[in-house]
Amino acid sequence: MSGPRMADAPLEEIDANDPDLLRDPYEYFARLRREAPVFHDPKTGVISVSSHALVLEVNKKPKIFSSDMTAQLKSGGKGAIGSEEQAIMARGLPWVNTMLTADPPAHSRYKRLAIKAFTSRRVDAMAGYIRETTLDRIDGFASDGEVEFKAAFADKLPSIIIADLLGIPRADLPQFQIWLRAALTRLQGGADTAARIDAAHKEIELQRYLVDQIAAKRASPGDDVISDLAHATLAEEDNSRPLDDAELVGMLHQIFVAGQETTAQALTYGLYQMIVNPGQRDAALADPSLWAPMVEETLRHLTPTNNMWRIVKEDTVLGGVHLRAGQMLLLRYGAADRDEAVFDDPEAFDIHRENLHRHLAFGAGIHTCLGAALARKEMTIAFPLLFEKLPNLRLARGADSIRTSVSPLLRGFLDLHLHFDPA
Repeated sequence: MSGPRMADAPLEEIDANDPDLLRDPYEYFARLRREAPVFHDPKTGVISVSSHALVLEVNKKPKIFSSDMTAQLKSGGKGAIGSEEQAIMARGLPWVNTMLTADPPAHSRYKRLAIKAFTSRRVDAMAGYIRETTLDRIDGFASDGEVEFKAAFADKLPSIIIADLLGIPRADLPQFQIWLRAALTRLQGGADTAARIDAAHKEIELQRYLVDQIAAKRASPGDDVISDLAHATLAEEDNSRPLDDAELVGMLHQIFVAGQETTAQALTYGLYQMIVNPGQRDAALADPSLWAPMVEETLRHLTPTNNMWRIVKEDTVLGGVHLRAGQMLLLRYGAADRDEAVFDDPEAFDIHRENLHRHLAFGAGIHTCLGAALARKEMTIAFPLLFEKLPNLRLARGADSIRTSVSPLLRGFLDLHLHFDPA
């Protein structure tokens, strides 16, 4: 729903899962912020939280607003999966709440182990490696004069870097891309039963692959994240113990999926914005210190994780609205990052904003993305190299031909076709 219907229809009558709205949600987001920043949708029963202040407040109160949203993630937002899909998943490992779906104190124990791989110091030391990996990807198509950027570069670069960090052979990356798409099929919603069944089979394949990798690293550890986690000790209240296979697979699955898709979308969207905003692109090319704020504005303007669930754990009040224990919230990060109360002219793409650090694209509080520093580093290195190595970089098709994902959670382009002067 868009145009006059979006402008005139009561919020209660708008279908928030309409594909057209999911492709372009920003008029709806603006109405939510303006009319009902805490809005109970009678069609779904879900409560949308859309203002910057209230999304931030929820993130800072994990004891009241729980991240134990396993049922929602498994089902693409439906809350339950079909019996055939459930039977397939029962052949695999049990789900363990580790990071994304864990609450304190368990969340802190798991994240404390995983975050060691993504410290700012370690990421800074990777700059040369990231640069060489980026150049290698560009060299693969620099002589062609054209490229579908998301598939050829944006999907590949973060996958290679995460795989190298984890200790996964690069030869296995094509299969990992298939498994990633399967994980996203189950996560994002909208897929038909056949696609979800196929994705469930692939999820089991991924679990078995990771279990084999864990066993190999336990026997012969290397300098990689799987080895580190396979030999790590989880500190619990009464004792310390190694992580079991289900815990390890859950953590590795989250690291790979989160580290790949959101960074790929930000790379694609950021490059598009630099092409359609040549004045800002030229400013960054003339002053390299502007690439960092360019990355932050990309993250704010896109907010790849546009929405995420929380569950109310106890009766409370949020933004003057009474909430009951058990109710489902949808934190609309994409709406929060275009809140007029925080960002002037929020719909505009502007790398010169003075308060870019206030965006919530990486979440906030205890659930701030552990790979944020790595994603920023990848983008800050990649963008100037792309314009250096691909002269006269431009859209191959009109901006109105770009396809946008239809997902209640993640946002981004499905593809980005470009032309440039071949090397």
